[in-house]
Parts: sequence; structure tokens; C-alpha cells
Amino acid sequence: MRIFKNVLVRILASPGLDPLYRGLMRGRATIFMLHRFADPERGVEGNDPAALRRSLAYLRRQRYQILDLEEMFQRLAGEGPPLDRAVAFTIDDGFLEQATVACPVFAEFDCPVTTFVASGFLDGQLWPWWNQVEHIFESTPRTEVQILLGRDRLQYSLVDPGTWRAAREDFTSRCKLVTDEEMRAAILRLAEAAEVHVPARPPARYLPMSWDQLHECERHGMRFGPHTVTHPVLSRTSDDQSRREIEESWIRLRREAARPVPIFCYPNGNWEDFGTREMQTLRELGLQGAVSGVPGYAEAGTFAMQPDERYKVRRFCYEAELHYLAQSACGLERLKEILQGGRDA
Repeated sequence: MRIFKNVLVRILASPGLDPLYRGLMRGRATIFMLHRFADPERGVEGNDPAALRRSLAYLRRQRYQILDLEEMFQRLAGEGPPLDRAVAFTIDDGFLEQATVACPVFAEFDCPVTTFVASGFLDGQLWPWWNQVEHIFESTPRTEVQILLGRDRLQYSLVDPGTWRAAREDFTSRCKLVTDEEMRAAILRLAEAAEVHVPARPPARYLPMSWDQLHECERHGMRFGPHTVTHPVLSRTSDDQSRREIEESWIRLRREAARPVPIFCYPNGNWEDFGTREMQTLRELGLQGAVSGVPGYAEAGTFAMQPDERYKVRRFCYEAELHYLAQSACGLERLKEILQGGRDA
């Protein structure tokens, strides 16, 4: 069944069928979301640069409009030419290889890309909490740990890589359901129980890009947007912290970046991870909009007519296989939405 599905997607997403979907994409655009990029020398697993080159070459060859994210938001708002097979690329967090590996590939194809950075990460004040969790589970000499997280006492067996990966995934997912304060306290307890020292500076594979590298990336066409200071799940923070995370990250980025993108990216980015409080802060700061991590198309109709929609624009996870990339970009995914009775069908 899986093989049949893959073959069917390849056929339906083939370039020759693009005209069938073109009408479905009127007023809609595809925003792709990426994170890590493969950098074997630092032990980083992620998107293969060669596959990314194939993707960008395909989009150029098929004459998709690859737009700067800010321009896409302006067109969604009705400013400028209508959207026509429009695609934008975004990257989250600000890791080192996003500057050293990804930036040259996007520049090679003269492809606009917006990278959302957590300012505290680039400032060297912290490193991502989920990477700290991964580091702890990978490094512990113990074969079992018990940890209190919220009201739950968790017990994990860590006898081989399979069990510690499962433990990491479970603990990380649970961390997103408690307050930011409790999550960070629980990670400290986990490190103690696991007998692992968490260094103040991240290991090589978790390093951020520097502000100097950000400046260099700007010279090669990459642009940057705010992504909080410490990358918390905003809905799990206090009113004061939520506003501070958004406001200070934007202020810091405006000091450093030559052309900061006035579009915010929510950490984690599911609907439950932000709300009206965060959207009101973004309005007050004058930001043009925000992107989520919820899959789907950016739609001009709702963007222009519903005030909140510009602050919860959807994105698709980037897929390296061309037929899945094309499935989102050409409009086949929109056809599936209609057939399933989905959004605005």
C-alpha cells in the first residue's frame, strides 16, 4: 500500500499535471519550513544539501515564483501582483550549519530564504532545551532514571540507543505540556538523576551561528526574523515572559540585522502553543504577521479579511523527495483538502 501511494503521488504531482491544480492555488502560496542541515564533521544529522539543490533546481526549472517571505506577506495582503505558484522558504532556530551549509545552497540558486533566530541562542546565553535533553539521555552512564515532571513521576529504562531515544522523545513531548519554569527545573533534575553535567556552552553539534555569520549570510541573500529569546512554548509562559520573549528578540534582531524581517515565528508552533495574547503583542510591536508550524497553505482570502489570520500563517514541512515537494507546491495537497472536506473546501 505504501509503495502504491508513493507511485500515485509521483504521477499526480508530475509537472505535466500542474495546469489541473493551478486554479486551486489561486490566492494561495506554499511556505516550506526547515530546521537542521547535515554537517557530518560536527555530527549533525539533517537535510541533505544535495537533496536541497535538487529541490531548488526543480522549482527553478518548473518556473515557480520563489519569493522573499516579506514580499509573500505583502502579496497575501493584496499589495502587488497576485500570487501564482508562489513558494517561500523558512528555517527555524539559528544553528551554525544554517549559515555554513544552508546559506550557500540557497545563494547558489538565488533563492530567498528567511531564518528565524532565537536571540539568546546567538548571544551565547543558552542552548536549546530539547538539545540539552538529548545530550543528557545520550551521555548518562545510568541504565535507568526516575524523574519528576509536573505531577508525574517518570521512569525510563536506558539500556540501549533505542530505549534512550524513546525516553528522550517522551520526556521532550511532556516538557511542552508544563509551564516553562517547571520544564527548565525538570531538565535540571533530569541531569542530576542521570549524573550528567550540562555545559554552559553547547557541544559542537548544537552550536549557534554568530552575529558575524548572520551578517555574512545577509550579504548572500539570507534574511532573518525573530523567534523569541529562549525558545519557550509561549502558551506555557506568564504574561510578562511572553511579551518579553517576543519584544526583546525583535529589538535585538533590529540592532544586528541590516534588513530584519517583521514577521515572527512561534516556537513549536502548534495551535495550542500560542494565542490571542501573543498575537496582540505582535500587533502592538508593529510586526506584519507570524508563521506557525501547522501544515497548510498561506491563503490571501483569509489573510486579508480575518485580522488574526496574518498572525497564524501555516507552513509545510520541507520534504526532500521531489514528488512530495511538488505535492505541496503544485496544489495537489489542496485537492486532498477539498476531497477530505478540509479548510474552506
